[in-house]
Amino acid sequence: MVTKEEVMKIAILSKLFVAEDEIDKLTKDMAEIISFADTINNASDEGSDFDNINGMSNAFREDVVVPSYDRERILLNAKDSDDGCFMVKNIMK
Repeated sequence: MVTKEEVMKIAILSKLFVAEDEIDKLTKDMAEIISFADTINNASDEGSDFDNINGMSNAFREDVVVPSYDRERILLNAKDSDDGCFMVKNIMK
């Protein structure tokens, strides 16, 4: 069971403001969430083959090499370039 004191402690640790009139509802909501999590944790997974329920073997496409743009054409948009690469200003000093 979740108490109001625990909710307020969590709120303080999270640096969240919880209005006095919201504490009861928040306490109830948190208790329901924890109860649901406990239900999931206590569920048995023995005897259930739940892996790959859709029968899909490989949903990924094959890699296909396609032509790219010409490097010099791309570098026409660069403010500054060197040796076929974009030059960027170092902002970390």
